[in-house]
Amino acid sequence: MKKLHKYIAAGLIIVAVGNSCKKINNLNPHDAIGLNTGFQTVQDASKWVAGTYSALRGNFDMPQSVTDLQADELNITLSNNNANTGYYRWGSFFGADNPANYWENWYAAIANIDAAITGFKSITTSSAADAASLQQYTGDLYLARAYYFHRLVIRYAKTYNPGTAATDPGVPLVLVYDVDAKPDRSTVKAVYTQILSDITTAENLLTSVPGQQGSSVFNIDVATALEARVRLDMQDWAGAYTAANKLISSGTYPLITTLANFQSYWTNDGIQESLFQPFTNTTTEQPNASFSYLGYDPTLGANNPSYVPTAAIIGLYQNNDIRKGTYFASDAVDINGIKGTLTLINKYPGNPIFYTGSAVSSYQNAPKPFRIAEMYLIAAEAAANNSDPADALTALNALHQARCGTTYSGLASTALIDTIRSERTRELAFEGFRLDDLKRWGLGFTRTDPQNTTFLLSGPSTVNLTIPAGDYQFTWALPSNDLTLNPNLKPQNTGW
Repeated sequence: MKKLHKYIAAGLIIVAVGNSCKKINNLNPHDAIGLNTGFQTVQDASKWVAGTYSALRGNFDMPQSVTDLQADELNITLSNNNANTGYYRWGSFFGADNPANYWENWYAAIANIDAAITGFKSITTSSAADAASLQQYTGDLYLARAYYFHRLVIRYAKTYNPGTAATDPGVPLVLVYDVDAKPDRSTVKAVYTQILSDITTAENLLTSVPGQQGSSVFNIDVATALEARVRLDMQDWAGAYTAANKLISSGTYPLITTLANFQSYWTNDGIQESLFQPFTNTTTEQPNASFSYLGYDPTLGANNPSYVPTAAIIGLYQNNDIRKGTYFASDAVDINGIKGTLTLINKYPGNPIFYTGSAVSSYQNAPKPFRIAEMYLIAAEAAANNSDPADALTALNALHQARCGTTYSGLASTALIDTIRSERTRELAFEGFRLDDLKRWGLGFTRTDPQNTTFLLSGPSTVNLTIPAGDYQFTWALPSNDLTLNPNLKPQNTGW
């Protein structure tokens, strides 16, 4: 919470909520909407929402998520050049302010959303069509705010525990744009209550916006998907199952069952399994890119990745699993002059439409933050924890059958839970879920079975790192600058 600007540029949010500097300009930039003049028409509202979506696209932190680097499925190579090594190595390498930019970016987005929610109330509509548009835009804002608060509370607070959530410190609930505010930390329970409230408001406002494959805007199905995710985190097993199963049973998003179609879905940004896929183009709204997983260098004639998958994660997949042939590829590497062949992460090979000037990939793929596969996994996990093994196995088998052509039988109790967790790991690998899942399950990890240490950075904090369950660094630190500027934020998270 460091900066405060008064304007939102069309297509790019630049407001940050904060407690430090309060720099207010009197003249609007030519390409921005001022708070004092930016809520005249529904067209103004559309520009605020365009900025919200642009920020969401940029904030999805893919194709490389730092939470994946922090978990147990990757090994760092010799050519990493110190990129995000703090997340990977934990301990003294991982400083309290390493993730400060996430806090700043997410609260900056919330600040704009708060300003827009208030501003939209002053807009007068002159037609039913305008009224409907304004209602939808308002629903978009509430759902986006719920998404950001959920990310904040997961990363900067303890896991939701029904017995202690009412007293565990969460994150500030900033619901009104106020330059002078110095918010304190709401409890974990209060934050989740607000998230569900925002989702409910969004659902009411988006009832006339039906879900569809690959939707580039929020709709009623995206609201339901976020609700399912949030209720799973809250251990509301019945609520999570109901929300997830509602989307599954709709039949709107059939699972992909063939290798060719699954590869096309990830390479060419197909839409069949996507509940929400933010708008991207080749000019103003390009998706994020990362060379960390492949990094083909035409001068070397080989890949030069910063991170490679462990042999352990590759080994979780059966040979007939279409995910194995999609998420991984064996290819030539040249890492610090060492040549050879490794299995690389190929989940984000780059959509050819984003190639510029050559056939070399730019490694840009449209974000896929809500997929129907996750809903099957939520339904399975929620049902299993709610003493409903039959429904858990139904959801689990539907996904496993689609990916592998086989099903499980005779699973119950711990074996069922463990199998669901393994299936979740396989399906959602390298999508930013793993660290949050380990934290939610109360599990630690040991990085095991590297592919070939010749290519890897070695040492006790790398290849064979062991992190116990409950380690304090599973939860990120509040930024030191914010703690200094706003004493109401204290206490700092334990251990930092």
